[in-house]
Amino acid sequence: MTSPDPEVTDQANPVQPVPASAAAPATPEASPVRPGPEEQLAAAKAEAASNFDRYMRAMADLDNLRKRTAREKDELRQYAAGRVLEDLLPVLDNLGLGIAAAKQPGAEVKALVGGVEMVLTQLKTALGNHGLTEINPLGQPFDAHQHEAISQQPSAEVPEGSVTNVIRIGYALNGRLLRPAAVVVSSGPAKA
Repeated sequence: MTSPDPEVTDQANPVQPVPASAAAPATPEASPVRPGPEEQLAAAKAEAASNFDRYMRAMADLDNLRKRTAREKDELRQYAAGRVLEDLLPVLDNLGLGIAAAKQPGAEVKALVGGVEMVLTQLKTALGNHGLTEINPLGQPFDAHQHEAISQQPSAEVPEGSVTNVIRIGYALNGRLLRPAAVVVSSGPAKA
């Protein structure tokens, strides 16, 4: 029989203790091996390639985001008024019916005026559902943020600084002024 080889492990006992003589010496020369310049250069090139790849992917994502945002903004601009226009279509239909009724022989003015008033109410309701509000400040104090003073007029009935007459109604959209109301402001009682 041959003597057992110390480097061959026993199948029944795969882990064998390492003899003390085979342990690595604790000298400074036994420190971990540093990679050489070629290995460092190869690692740096691999890291640079990885960083460049991530950069290119990020730039492509950013470019796609810009394009998608521009497309969505354009679509929003094109179709934003769609709901408002859908609500205005019945108003157009009723105006057409009113014109057809006015062209009929023997049309009564009183009936036509009533029909036009109904269409005006329908239009105001449709626009009001989308945030449009009237600014009609008759008898209210003048507000330079909401009203545009066309002139002043003496009035014994309306206090000084209040609106005596509305020349043109103003409008606001969701609280933002679209057009100020053009008004005549009272200068108080006439002075003798």
